[in-house]
Amino acid sequence: MNRIKMMMVMTAMVIGMMAMPVVANPDKKDIVDTAVGAGSFNTLVAAVKAAGLVETLKGAGPFTVFAPTDEAFAKLPKATLDSLLADKKALTKILLYHVVSGNVMAKDVVGLKEAKTVQGSAAKITVNGGKVMIDKANVVKTDIACTNGVIHVIDTVIIPQ
Repeated sequence: MNRIKMMMVMTAMVIGMMAMPVVANPDKKDIVDTAVGAGSFNTLVAAVKAAGLVETLKGAGPFTVFAPTDEAFAKLPKATLDSLLADKKALTKILLYHVVSGNVMAKDVVGLKEAKTVQGSAAKITVNGGKVMIDKANVVKTDIACTNGVIHVIDTVIIPQ
């Protein structure tokens, strides 16, 4: 192949590659879809839907969510949980207390004393013997990467003062 044809073919290949969509990780989902797919956040997902926060947490973010498991919600008295699910304003306040603006990874969390939540209050962060707590909840799993942020799993629902 002569030099001109080779350059034309290479140029066409480069242009073709530039036109391809770039997908870093096609399996990665947003915060809501990740929570749904995990299967251990059914109550959290139901609460997010009841509060009308699905579109917000599917938004661009980035968000850091301290996500209570179904077992964490089960620690609440049933009457308390039922009343929260029926009171959109109170539910929204509690759910937004679990969200921090930005992409805060575990290595960053351990250096903080508190985290300013989207709800407006600051949640207390303590590190003791390598274990991290946010308010009275233990962080049991960290750095679940999502397309619009990160999820850290907690074992207790945290409630603003």
